[in-house]
Amino acid sequence: MAEHDTSQEKTEQPTPKKLREAKQKGQIPRSKELNSMSIMVIGAAGLLMLGHFMIGSLSQMMINGFSISRAEILDPSAVFNRFGSAAWEALSGIFPFLALMTIVAIFTPLILGGWAFSFDQIALKPERLNPISGLKRIFSAKGLMELVKALAKFFVVSVVAAAFMWSQAEEFLNLGREPFLQGMGHAAWLFGYSFLVMSLSLVLIAAIDVPFQIWDHSNKLKMTLQEVRDEMKETEGRPEVKSKVRSLQQEMAQRRMMEDVPTADVIITNPTHYAVALKYDPETMDVPVVVAMGKDLIALKIREIAKQHDIEIFEAPPLARTLFAHSKIGQEIPGQLYYAVAQVLAFVFQLHQAREHGLDIPQRPDPYVPNEEEFKA
Repeated sequence: MAEHDTSQEKTEQPTPKKLREAKQKGQIPRSKELNSMSIMVIGAAGLLMLGHFMIGSLSQMMINGFSISRAEILDPSAVFNRFGSAAWEALSGIFPFLALMTIVAIFTPLILGGWAFSFDQIALKPERLNPISGLKRIFSAKGLMELVKALAKFFVVSVVAAAFMWSQAEEFLNLGREPFLQGMGHAAWLFGYSFLVMSLSLVLIAAIDVPFQIWDHSNKLKMTLQEVRDEMKETEGRPEVKSKVRSLQQEMAQRRMMEDVPTADVIITNPTHYAVALKYDPETMDVPVVVAMGKDLIALKIREIAKQHDIEIFEAPPLARTLFAHSKIGQEIPGQLYYAVAQVLAFVFQLHQAREHGLDIPQRPDPYVPNEEEFKA
């Protein structure tokens, strides 16, 4: 049976929770080829754009460095000043290029995987020092892919370089016939242009490596059906725990509801199956509000509390059932029942006045309750 247990095979895509945990551990898709390609291509383009400025700054540094008067040679402090000035000129000349390369190195990882800082990746782990584990990594599918990429890079760059050198052979041969300064400038331009062309050849390698790294990362994080089920239980809660929590919430809600029953003005009953407690204060309320309701045992408890606090119990089965079906605790009664409830409340208030002043008991109303079709309309 175990041989056919597909629930133990990692066939499911990683869940968002699994991906978040992997990123916290520093396990994100990474493509060294993408990083190398970005640095090489943008670096070559930077050399072509900033090369003239850099050569000018370095040339000025050399001119100033070799233009020293006799007085400066004999003055030790002047030598240090000259050295500081030369260092500043060299740094200012290459600083734009260094800043460009720093920005590329920092922001290129955002293209694939984003930034991830994890101490797990730099922590010392004994298994990383195990030579057998190292050999397994070397001869694994990923190790084979790295070898293929290295050979492919060598082949592609070599072919592109040979083709470019062949196409520009005349340009390179003419360098020896040009004046020194002109030839140096032309050689620098050819160097930067050659560097850019060979760097662009790495785009093909990166275009193959990026999808592979995404697939490999997702494949490593795949989950079994059992792992998915366990995660769902941990995320949503085990059924028995959820049932217990729901039971406690219901008990707390019922307890709060029973505490509000003494504030009600009337209890409308079925008479035994349903009980709905209504409250209405003309000074603070526009419409009566349901403070408690329930059926069977809860309805019995509501009636008991009402009797203990001398709250009027009004038997109106149709009205009680309709209120129970279409009302919610803590909310106003439905508009279709305004008239029926108003009749009941008017009777209750008149009954209290009659008992207080010894007047005749008012006639008990028979409130009209709309049927379901009228109620929905």
